[in-house]
Amino acid sequence: MRFCFHTVKTLLALVALGACAAAHAQDYPARPVTIVEPFPPGGAGDVVVRYMAQEFTKLLGGTFIVDNRAGAAGSIGTEYVAHAAPDGYTLLLTSASAMSINPYLTARRGYDPFNSFAPVVNVAYATNELVVTTSLPYKTVAEVIAAARAEPGKLAFASNGAGTLSHLIGEMFMQQAGVRMLHVPYKGAAPAVADTVAGQTAILFTNYASVTPMVKAGKLRGLAITSLRPTPLAPGLPAIAQSGLPGFEAVQWWGLWGPAGLMPAVVQKLNGAANKILANPETVKYFAGQGVELSGGTPADLTAYLRADYNRWGRVIKAAGIKPE
Repeated sequence: MRFCFHTVKTLLALVALGACAAAHAQDYPARPVTIVEPFPPGGAGDVVVRYMAQEFTKLLGGTFIVDNRAGAAGSIGTEYVAHAAPDGYTLLLTSASAMSINPYLTARRGYDPFNSFAPVVNVAYATNELVVTTSLPYKTVAEVIAAARAEPGKLAFASNGAGTLSHLIGEMFMQQAGVRMLHVPYKGAAPAVADTVAGQTAILFTNYASVTPMVKAGKLRGLAITSLRPTPLAPGLPAIAQSGLPGFEAVQWWGLWGPAGLMPAVVQKLNGAANKILANPETVKYFAGQGVELSGGTPADLTAYLRADYNRWGRVIKAAGIKPE
C-alpha cells in the first residue's frame, strides 16, 4: 500500500505541475519579455530582432523589448541568456556567428549551442555575395578560380575580420575550389568594402543587401551569391553552387531560443506566434526590402538546421587550421 500511496502522490504532483505549466503558458506573457540580441544596434540582426519584438508585442499582448548585449563576438549576450531563468521572460535571437562559429573559436565560453538553450524557431536568413573590384576583369566564379589557380597566394580576399563569417566563407571557397588566396582581415565590413572598391583587395564575400548599392553604382562587380539556390531578392545572380562548386552554401541566419528548461507550453506558444508572424505577407514584404528571407518551422527544425551549420563550419575551421583564442 505504501508503494501505491507514493505512486498516487507522485501522479498527483505531476498533474499539478502540468496544470501550473499550462496556466503559466496561458497567462504568458504576464510581464515584459526581454529578447537579447548579442550584437550592437544597426546590423541586419538588429533589424530582425526589433521587427519580431514589435510583432510579438502585437500578437501576444505583452511587451517584448530588445536588449543589445554586445561583446566578445556575440558570446557575452548569448552566455547571459544561457544562465537566465527558463521562464520565458529572457529570450535570445541570434545568428550563425554566435551559435555555429564562436564555439569553435572561443577557448572559454559559458554556453553550449545545443545543451544550454531551448530552441523555439528558425526565423530568417540572408545570403552573401561574392563581389570583385572593378579594376580586375573577372566576370564569373570560374574566372576567379582560374586566376587563383594560376598564381597561388597572390589573389587577395578581404574579410570583416579573422574568424568572421566573411573570412570563413573565403576559407570554404578556397577549400572547395582547391585554390590558395591571400586573406586580408579588416576591422569590420566598411573598411573591407572600401579597400575592395579601391582595388587594394581583389574579392570580398559580404552581405548581399549591404553591398548592393556599391554594385548598382558600378563600384563593385557582383558575381554570385552564397545561398544554395538563386533567389528573387538577388535577381540575375547565380549561386556559387551552380558555378562550379556544387553544394556550396554559406548564409547568415537567425534563430530564436530560450534558456534550457523553458516549458514546452511556452515554447509552443512562442513558436506558433512566430510562424504566424513569418507567414504574414506584410512581414515577407518588409524583410524582402532588407534582403532577408524568412524560415519558420518547428523547434526541431531549428535544431537540425543549427546542427548542419555547426558541422559545416567545424569542418572549414579544422581544415583551415584556425585555433580558438
